[in-house]
Amino acid sequence: MRTRPLKVALLGCGVVGSEVARIMTTHADDLAARIGAPVELAGVAVRRPSKVREGIDPALITTDATALVKRGDLDVVVEVIGGIEPARTLVTTAFEHGASVVSANKALLAEDGATLYAAAEQHGRDLYFEAAVAGAIPLIRPLRESLAGDKVNRVLGIVNGTTNFILDRMDSSGAGYSEALDEATALGYAEADPTADVEGFDAAAKAAILAGIAFHTRVRLDDVYREGLTEVTAADMASARRMGCTVKLLAICERAADGRSVTARVHPAMIPLSHPLASVREAYNAVFVEAEAAGQLMFYGPGAGGAPTASAVLGDLVAVCRNRLAESTGPGESAYTQLPVSPMGEVVTRYHISLDVADKPGVLAQVATVFAEHGVSIDTVRQQGKDGEASLVVVTHRAPDAALSGTVEALRKLDTVRGVASIMRVEGE
Repeated sequence: MRTRPLKVALLGCGVVGSEVARIMTTHADDLAARIGAPVELAGVAVRRPSKVREGIDPALITTDATALVKRGDLDVVVEVIGGIEPARTLVTTAFEHGASVVSANKALLAEDGATLYAAAEQHGRDLYFEAAVAGAIPLIRPLRESLAGDKVNRVLGIVNGTTNFILDRMDSSGAGYSEALDEATALGYAEADPTADVEGFDAAAKAAILAGIAFHTRVRLDDVYREGLTEVTAADMASARRMGCTVKLLAICERAADGRSVTARVHPAMIPLSHPLASVREAYNAVFVEAEAAGQLMFYGPGAGGAPTASAVLGDLVAVCRNRLAESTGPGESAYTQLPVSPMGEVVTRYHISLDVADKPGVLAQVATVFAEHGVSIDTVRQQGKDGEASLVVVTHRAPDAALSGTVEALRKLDTVRGVASIMRVEGE
């Protein structure tokens, strides 16, 4: 074993960063044995230096992250501060000064991963980011390495624990969205400002990363269609149960049937209870991968939290340190296919549409005519009425999203349709 330690700098010492530092300290001997050299925490950049950080030598604490990554003697920089800037500048500066980088920054990778990949390649260093998607679940490396010889056609997953907890509570208890969100906040699953989670931004960033790796093409956050779950109601959950389904916020990345384009989207969807993702409860994550040779694979586990995310960071740290000792690098960007990302209007799927209509003869015929005029085939219809009011639930066969949007706009113009209560896609069949 080499006696000179590999030097590691830590950018950020919050929930995840503090766990990384703790594991590096308490498991130092095991890490050294696995890597082939000791690992030394050489510096920790923070915003609030006065905060007590148990187990970390105060002499390692600095507020000057730029000076830390410019030291020139670092082997690895671990970035867990999040956001776009200053993280992007700090990461590229670390590469320029000879360090490899382990990051958990999904937003940065989804927004500008190409810049990070290019900087890593230019300076002959590693960029690893297992912790950026699905916490402790090994997912990035299987896609980058284990399935590198296969053709991945679809990635379908629950990649945000907060939203899965909320929808699980709505399904199991009959609670409304606000009530379920309040419970998630009280239990620490939701942030004080839950916008990134409940509006789908967090999941969309992860979808961009997954699509890029799975399909060997560049997919940015702006390429991902996004809907949150704030409009999902208790009535939607009840309707899903009547269909033998449940509702999940899904990240869906697909290769077109002709192989000439890809799509990436995040939105609530009904999935059959028989689908493996339907049984994912509480704040857990799961990702279903469909590959040409490997078939169907499912990755499941805790998708967030300090310790689970730190586990993924430390796994990357071990791999990168081994590469430093071997004077080699792991896989870089693979974007050789350069496939275009198709707009949401071209996505083909099924739909569940709930309408408030007048309870009188001929309404169903009018509604069916609108669907037919837009080329959307109806699978099932359920109607309930009382005292002149009625609800009409239509489930379609597969159709392009653009055709469905046109259908809904036309339905809203009918005098007999008093409102479109909900529209939800149906997946996993």
